[in-house]
Amino acid sequence: MLIGQLVKQTGLSKDTIRFYEKHGLIKVNRKERRENNYKEYSDEILTRLLTIKRLKGFGFTLNEVADLLEMIEMNEASCKNVSSKISSKVSLLDEKIRELISIRTLLLNGVSKCADNCNPELPEDNCAILVSDKFTANSN
Repeated sequence: MLIGQLVKQTGLSKDTIRFYEKHGLIKVNRKERRENNYKEYSDEILTRLLTIKRLKGFGFTLNEVADLLEMIEMNEASCKNVSSKISSKVSLLDEKIRELISIRTLLLNGVSKCADNCNPELPEDNCAILVSDKFTANSN
């Protein structure tokens, strides 16, 4: 199948598919080209792209995806073997959630203080949330 068909079946863009190929996540051999030099993508590549998309959807980085794909290729991606990778990813996600909640709180505190106390000398002055720590400091 041609790249346009892969786009339709995977929901990935042409650029993304080419990026994955450039970085070795998928491989198209020279033999897998048509006479007009168009790349011919196999059903195996389609399956691999769908797997990459699924793993990226779980939040894995491209390096992590590459490691997991290698495990799948070597038939070593048993639940026992990937559970620690998944647990590590969940821990990272939990930390990121805590960071995002903290940032959210800072922004909400800043907006609240700004709405109550924002009295710039000139109407076109920069918003204090962006230029002063006093508007994002935690309220007591």
